[in-house]
Amino acid sequence: MQFNQKIILLCISAFIIWSCNTKPKPEENKHQKRVTIEMVTDRGTIVLELYNETPKHRDNFIKLANEGILDSVLFHRVIENFMIQAGDIDSKNAAPGDTLGDGELNYRVDAEFRPELFHKKGALGAARDGNPERASSSTQFYIVQGKIFNDSLLSLAEKRINGWLADYYSRKDPANKTLVDSLVNAEKREDRNTYKLYDDSLISIAKSYTNFAHYSIPDTQREVYKTLGGTPHLDQNYTVFGEVIKGLNVIDSIASAQTGAFDRPVNDLRVYSVRVRE
Repeated sequence: MQFNQKIILLCISAFIIWSCNTKPKPEENKHQKRVTIEMVTDRGTIVLELYNETPKHRDNFIKLANEGILDSVLFHRVIENFMIQAGDIDSKNAAPGDTLGDGELNYRVDAEFRPELFHKKGALGAARDGNPERASSSTQFYIVQGKIFNDSLLSLAEKRINGWLADYYSRKDPANKTLVDSLVNAEKREDRNTYKLYDDSLISIAKSYTNFAHYSIPDTQREVYKTLGGTPHLDQNYTVFGEVIKGLNVIDSIASAQTGAFDRPVNDLRVYSVRVRE
């Protein structure tokens, strides 16, 4: 009897230990409370929520906010009915006429594409260059203003999305590795003519490339694009990691600013501070 009791007690203890060890970690909980960001600008305050589904981008943006990295940067690229972009750390003391868009910290953030996160109006996205992994800039971000789409325009957006995906997957295809390596080497040598030659070849291959899962905009997202609006052609190619929960009128105000060369506002529009709300 005592032996059986010991076995039962051991089983209960083992179950308790197993239960404790298999509890989901807080960061893995889909219902984890979102971090809220307050962004003070020339045109008013924008309040954002960061998505837990994109933890690398979330944590990076929190770090930037806590360290004051984004304080005083300009909205250096503004396109009405599209988006407003900031985060170039070289823009803080930029003179009128300076060309901006290259300033950032010396690292990238791994891409985090999620099918449920899309470029509706107010979406917070990560800017990036043309790096082959589609990794995001360390500091540069954009907020979508966008416009209202109909079904015909959404079909065109789908075509554009799949064109970008075809380009990405064709360059990842081992069959095209020699061309891609030659392209990279030409870029390192700063041989623009040779680079363009290989790049044109890869673009040509991508136009007829079909060896990937084609993307279709989900019906629920189509309805949002047809009512609230956004920029659907960026979906699944640029990481969306948050959204505006207050201040869409501020986005509209900034987007309406007069711009000059390279879409830089004629009169500076500044992000005064970016802070995590407690």
